[in-house]
Amino acid sequence: MAISLEEVRFLIVDDNVHMLNIIKTILRGLGATRVLEARNSKDALKRLRYEPADIIILDYVLEDEDGVEFLRFLRSDPESPAPFTPVIMLTAHSDMSRVTAARDAGVTEFCAKPVTATELLRKVAAVVDRPRPFVRSGAYTGPDRRRRDDPEYEGEERRKDRREETPRAGEA
Repeated sequence: MAISLEEVRFLIVDDNVHMLNIIKTILRGLGATRVLEARNSKDALKRLRYEPADIIILDYVLEDEDGVEFLRFLRSDPESPAPFTPVIMLTAHSDMSRVTAARDAGVTEFCAKPVTATELLRKVAAVVDRPRPFVRSGAYTGPDRRRRDDPEYEGEERRKDRREETPRAGEA
């Protein structure tokens, strides 16, 4: 992965100063020069209003607010300063219920602690190299949750594409 992080603006939101320093050190070691930090969701919102970030790295558990709740606010509140900013969520508890809750709140990538430089770079590279389009619907705002298109899938939740809506020659 040969991506340059020199111009990418990161905001790390974590109430644990040691983890905050670890993530900053990893990012700087990977070439990032623009790394901001916030210790809680209120500080993060202030930062985002005045210093927009390209990528937010968010802890799942914050002292003042659950990271998933903060993410829901970011994605769907009309006053949110960063509804479309990619969010990489970090957690020491990566059980399926937490992964699902983060996904349903609009997380872009999910990373389990203890985080390594290689894993964090892989998640950042996914955000930078393969950005997913954002979806805004009544119940969900965030990156398209489909990681791949499966043309073989024919289930009832299959979304129609333009080919299915346009009659073929001789069918009309």
